[in-house]
Amino acid sequence: MTKEIVQLDRVIIRFAGDSGDGMQLTGDRFTSSTAAFGNDLSTLPDFPAEIRAPAGTVLGVSSFQLHFADHQITTPGDAPNVLVAMNPAAMKVNLKDLPRGADLIVDSDEFTKRNLTRVGYEVNPLDDGSLNSYKVHAIQLTSLTVEALKGMDVSKKEAERAKNMFALGLLSWLYHRPTDGTVTFLKEKFGRKPEILKANLAAFEAGWSYGETTEDFSVQYEVAPAEMKTGTYRNISGNIALSYGLIAAGQQAQLPLYLGSYPITPASDILHELSKHKRFGVRTFQAEDEIAGVSAAIGASYGGAIGLTTTSGPGVALKSEAIGLAVALELPLVVVNVQRGGPSTGLPTKTEQSDLLQAMFGRNGEAPVPIIAPNSPADCFDAAIEAVRIALKYRTPVFLLSDGSLANGSEPWKIPPVADLPDLRVEFATKLNHVAADGTEEYWPYLRDPETLARPWAIPGTPGLEHRIGGIEKADGPGHISYDSDNHDRMVRLRQAKIDGIAKDIPPLAVDDPDGDARILVLGWGSTYGPTGAAVQRMRRTGAKIAHAHLRYLNPFPANTGEVLKRYDKVVLPEMNLGQLSMLLRAKFLVDIIGFNQVRGLPFKATEIVEFLEDVMKNG
Repeated sequence: MTKEIVQLDRVIIRFAGDSGDGMQLTGDRFTSSTAAFGNDLSTLPDFPAEIRAPAGTVLGVSSFQLHFADHQITTPGDAPNVLVAMNPAAMKVNLKDLPRGADLIVDSDEFTKRNLTRVGYEVNPLDDGSLNSYKVHAIQLTSLTVEALKGMDVSKKEAERAKNMFALGLLSWLYHRPTDGTVTFLKEKFGRKPEILKANLAAFEAGWSYGETTEDFSVQYEVAPAEMKTGTYRNISGNIALSYGLIAAGQQAQLPLYLGSYPITPASDILHELSKHKRFGVRTFQAEDEIAGVSAAIGASYGGAIGLTTTSGPGVALKSEAIGLAVALELPLVVVNVQRGGPSTGLPTKTEQSDLLQAMFGRNGEAPVPIIAPNSPADCFDAAIEAVRIALKYRTPVFLLSDGSLANGSEPWKIPPVADLPDLRVEFATKLNHVAADGTEEYWPYLRDPETLARPWAIPGTPGLEHRIGGIEKADGPGHISYDSDNHDRMVRLRQAKIDGIAKDIPPLAVDDPDGDARILVLGWGSTYGPTGAAVQRMRRTGAKIAHAHLRYLNPFPANTGEVLKRYDKVVLPEMNLGQLSMLLRAKFLVDIIGFNQVRGLPFKATEIVEFLEDVMKNG
């Protein structure tokens, strides 16, 4: 039957079910189709830490939220317009986020007495009127899928597992999504299992056909492609973008890239991705532990490669002494920390920003390092290149602080022309650089560049440039072991001055203050960029005068940071911690900061920030 097509400017969909129901796959495929259609988009995967969490329980619920629009967006959305719940547990966990009047699509086959009792429902909510404020579509997803696969050479259990493809087909029809990409994906994934392939394709097509023929949905919806700058785009997650940025940096530096890593959630995808790119001079070492991983990376840097190690907060704790060694050796090293909820194991699949002070101070002695934080999944590409640039130019470890929401979230990324990427080539030491008192020439490994204070980088085996390395303090210049107190004081101050000097080599802090008369500044860092920016735009539409700024460089701060902060009567800083950046800014610039702090394992919602800003303005 022919159905009306209704145009929308944006939609937020959340798929939810057991961690074994394929919700991440379903969301990822819908996202890929949406990206191919040309919408701007932002995603938020959310899943339990257990490999197979208890089925049918609230602890085992996995979800994937996608926000797509015909205009630019920066967040995965505050609340879904559509919730697809594959069982009662998924509905119960996510119903609190569903606005009145929103669409609720459920697999009614799963609303059995046993499943309802397991999550605390005494009566079936599909029958008792408790869901009357929503547009409920109770569909026998499991039964319809099994019926569609009748006669195929698959078991009943395998047929039931294909219900996520039925749901994907239905939603693809409902929102007018292209199907070619999903068909191609299934053929690639199950090409060696023809019966499983046939079953998944049949389930997907059955879901599409159900949408066309059922009277439960009287209209289709369409969100037009977004207007975007001319270029080639692809959908990309933060971890993949970060991986590509590191590969690009290696190419631009014309140096091999060496990753020494130990798998840890949510950073493991970087190890997985980099291991695929040996043809670009990438070498990956999955070490037996975190200490071995970072130590191997330092050894690679000593040998003339770009040393890299990836981890999360618990791994940084184990790597801290070795990172201090790299500070003392003054060798380039990139340390990627994809932050997650802590302390200890904490919330390994949830997001947080609580490792800033660990990155800043989490080493013994005075061991300063630069810190960079990307602001979106796509920005992870540029942040990775910048981290490598600073590490190579200043011969120092650099922390790159991503987080779980950036790592797993995705958005469209405009692929930059190679010609636009920075030249990162460095010059290795090739000759003696100091004349001794007796006129003989020597190689001094700590004879510093007067501009950057970086020491020379000599590849082992270069004739005449033999020198000693190690964790014991070295003499400034010649690099011999030194216990001299004045020399140690000088070396500590030189290493600090080198990091401080990077402030002259980074962009100033940019402020979005259209009329220049705002009295409140909303400041952010890392993944808070999207919700803080969205909140500021909402406030401005009501006439509020609010400025917005976002810090990418957290050590050192941009040179104009103090001046910017003192320009405003109030500075509001949302953080997914208890105020770590607020503490640093207060100490550095003696400016009060109004912190808005959450540690819930979830990113901020723009609505939450709006409400906080309204309270700040109301209370003077």
